[in-house]
Amino acid sequence: MALSHSQSYRRFYYLVVLKSFLIWAFTLGVCLLVIGFPVVILMVTVGALLSVVLQSVMPASAVLWVAGFLFGLNLLGVLLGAAALTMRGVHPQEVSWLRWLNGQANPSTTTVYASCPLTCATRQ
Repeated sequence: MALSHSQSYRRFYYLVVLKSFLIWAFTLGVCLLVIGFPVVILMVTVGALLSVVLQSVMPASAVLWVAGFLFGLNLLGVLLGAAALTMRGVHPQEVSWLRWLNGQANPSTTTVYASCPLTCATRQ
């Protein structure tokens, strides 16, 4: 009985770690695309220049090599970041700026419409 309980607990722990890793990989990938847009533009510029330079050495596949290298570098960075956060034990539920990921609203934000002083009922 104790052995089966230990194995089910271990399996549950691995599923929690896998879920945390996948959530971190998704979050870091989205942040790279949305927030890191200037970095992506810089990488595209450097990649274009590098493919022009490599075009003289290997004319048929310079663009393919550079694009594959940049894509692999981004993928490796996201996966290593997700693995580091998972292995440190940082869970996405504990991070305050990830409320959107958990489906929770930001309680400090209230919507005030421009027409509210004219149309909203005032409480006195």
